[in-house]
Amino acid sequence: MGKGHYPLSEFQVYPFQFMQILPSKTAAWCSKSPNNNRKLKNQQWRSCSSYLIALAFALLLACSFRPVTGQMWDGVSVTQGDFQALQAIKHELVDLKGVLRSWNGSNGACSGQWVGIKCVKGQVIAIQLPWKALAGRISDRIGQLRELRKLSLHDNVISGVIPRSIGFLPNLRGIYLFNNRLSGSIPPTIGHLPLLQTLDLSNNLLTGEIPFGIANSTKLIRVNLSYNSLSGSIPTSFTQSFSLIILALQHNNISGTVPDSWGSLGNKTCPLGVLTLDHNAISGAIPASLTKLEWLQEISISENKISGAIPGEIGRLKRLRLLDLSNNAINGSFPSSFSNLSSLQLLKVENNRLESQIPEDIDRLHNLSVVKLGKNRFSGEIPASFGNISAISQLDFSENNFTGQIPTSLTRLLNLTSFNVSYNNLSGPVPVLLSNKFNASSFVGNLQLCGFSTSTPCLPASSPQNITTPSTEVLKPRHHRRLSVKDIILIAAGALLVLLLLLCSILLCCLLSKRAAARKTDKTTAKQAAARSIEKAAPGSTEVGAGEAGGKLVHFDGPFVFTADDLLCATAEIMGKSTYGTAYKATLEDGNEVAVKRLREKTTKGHKEFETEVAGLGKIRHPNLLALRAYYLGPKGEKLLVFDYMPRGSLSSFLHARGPETTVDWPTRMKIAIGITQGLNYLHTEENLIHGNLTSSNILLDDQSNARIADFGLPKLMTSAAATNVIATAGSQGYNAPELTKTKKTTTKTDVYSLGVIILELLTGKSPGEAMDGMDLPQWVASIVKEEWTNEVFDLELMKDTQNIGDELLNTLKLALHCVDPSPTARPDVQQILQQLEEINASTSGDDGAKNQPENE
Repeated sequence: MGKGHYPLSEFQVYPFQFMQILPSKTAAWCSKSPNNNRKLKNQQWRSCSSYLIALAFALLLACSFRPVTGQMWDGVSVTQGDFQALQAIKHELVDLKGVLRSWNGSNGACSGQWVGIKCVKGQVIAIQLPWKALAGRISDRIGQLRELRKLSLHDNVISGVIPRSIGFLPNLRGIYLFNNRLSGSIPPTIGHLPLLQTLDLSNNLLTGEIPFGIANSTKLIRVNLSYNSLSGSIPTSFTQSFSLIILALQHNNISGTVPDSWGSLGNKTCPLGVLTLDHNAISGAIPASLTKLEWLQEISISENKISGAIPGEIGRLKRLRLLDLSNNAINGSFPSSFSNLSSLQLLKVENNRLESQIPEDIDRLHNLSVVKLGKNRFSGEIPASFGNISAISQLDFSENNFTGQIPTSLTRLLNLTSFNVSYNNLSGPVPVLLSNKFNASSFVGNLQLCGFSTSTPCLPASSPQNITTPSTEVLKPRHHRRLSVKDIILIAAGALLVLLLLLCSILLCCLLSKRAAARKTDKTTAKQAAARSIEKAAPGSTEVGAGEAGGKLVHFDGPFVFTADDLLCATAEIMGKSTYGTAYKATLEDGNEVAVKRLREKTTKGHKEFETEVAGLGKIRHPNLLALRAYYLGPKGEKLLVFDYMPRGSLSSFLHARGPETTVDWPTRMKIAIGITQGLNYLHTEENLIHGNLTSSNILLDDQSNARIADFGLPKLMTSAAATNVIATAGSQGYNAPELTKTKKTTTKTDVYSLGVIILELLTGKSPGEAMDGMDLPQWVASIVKEEWTNEVFDLELMKDTQNIGDELLNTLKLALHCVDPSPTARPDVQQILQQLEEINASTSGDDGAKNQPENE
């Protein structure tokens, strides 16, 4: 057939293609001029007529067209290529929970019924299957999903290698494969993804070197390859990225040096904000080019082999909040520009070789909270200007060569919770407020330091005594007479009688002193005895005399030392009542405040079993757990537990009992959620302890709104009947997982459910005890979301800033609903929740393409 002729048989399967081609060809043919040749004109007219007939026939075909291959184009189906790729992916994965049963040919893949699949116009744009207990491997056929924008398979047990074909997806924006068992090397083809924004392969078993071109994407914002076994050096391509904000390579086997080409982007500014390289084998000096990264907020290079000095230009980093250079071989001193780091909050340089003096103008770093300078070679005096930095909570000057006295200005640091100046060359008295607040271990190793314990008193300077030497004349007897045996016996008897009278007088005086001290409750003597007991004791509990009150008071650690009389005579204010007992705010005579929980009578175990369990609880320490500082067993069976006092009270009152003029913004709520999760994670993973009664009423807040979980471990002190009553009460408040109505047994998954309810409480501003059309809080939220009125869920205070925090709110809501899943096995572990909250909190707009591509989510 001649050129320009198109047989209809070619369009039997694709008539739309024929419709696109035929009109243009017809118009072109019919418009040609045949040079007045009548015969040619007739021929042309016949050809035009045949084309017009063919066009009409094609229109009929188009109207009745149905594809003969692939799935149906009915608005819910997927293209044939994507369908085949999804089936191959399903075949390679091991579906332990059957979540992929919906991936079959009986319904449309884009209908919303295929779990984890999102489509646009019949093509897959997202695979989201986190926390689904999937095993097996990722199929190489994933490279067929040409429109894929997001791949989220994190928190599964997928093994095998990352397929090379993943680098052939031109629209891929986010790769989330963290918390799996992936092995092998990172495919270099990932560097071919032009729109990649987030790459998170952390916490896998990956080996080999990091591909040089991994940061080629001009859209790349976040790279997290931490907690693997990657080796080789850091690719310099990271230093040339115009978009990279977060680079996390910690806990690998990376060697070589830190690249010295940061910030060399011509007129453009490198936006890198977080650089974490700790726990590797990186050597060499800290490159000076790092100081060009004006947006840098966090640098962590601890646990490496870094040497040399801190760059003199480090003061350029005005936004730097965290600097962790600990456990290296860094030498030299703090450069003069160091005091320009006005945003610095955490400074950790312990276990290096730093020397010289601390700059006197250190108080220019007015945001400092944690200062760790231990195990270095610093000398000179501790600057008194530290006392001007009110935010400081931790100070460690231990194992250096500091001299002089401890500045009294440090007593102004009201937030100071950790202090250590041990093993220096300090001298003079320890300020009284510091010696009362911290144990002797904070001051030992300073031979000329005094006043930090009763065994190291500061004595006044001794005055010379005028001792008169008897004259020779006195020593020489003028009249000498030999004593008889009778005289000797009388003298000895008299001396013995005098000695006995003297001993009796001494014993009588001691007895009278003791009685007088007991009647007057000599606070000073009691506290010194308590302090001496605690200082000399090994870590653990220390019994302190109960005085007139009787009973038994046992201290653990803590900032305050008090006797049982101090405790029982304190001014008490009821803070609340629970099934465990009544909580009081107790103000001691010296003005210090503690929280006391008086346990209900007949609900606790016997004395011996009680003391065994409470001793274990007294050892548990975490920043987000309310520390048990002491306990008291009264002579009549009463049992008191002593905790730190939290000035802002419970989360419940913080959210629901505040005035209309007091607002709680989203960063504060997220901070509280992360704090609760960190505390619960510690209980589950480090202490193997289930809380069992997690509610917003036993989440307490300090004056910085840091969350502390209270009442953990208390079921261990209760009888089984009392513990069951606690579960029932929590259920009536709306925090109990549904399975507890049958099993009556708390687990880590019931704690996760309670945590999910608290997160919903933070999001909605509603109390779980409120009546909501006969539904509990999780059911109410789920019903609103189901009706696609999601914005109605959130607290009105949060809706004022949805333009900036909308994605965070939605992602946190999804996580909370996952936590309150009716099925315990479907709920995530608390470690997974913590990681997700931190990811949500740290994420920036567009991290996973959500900002520009809302259909991804």
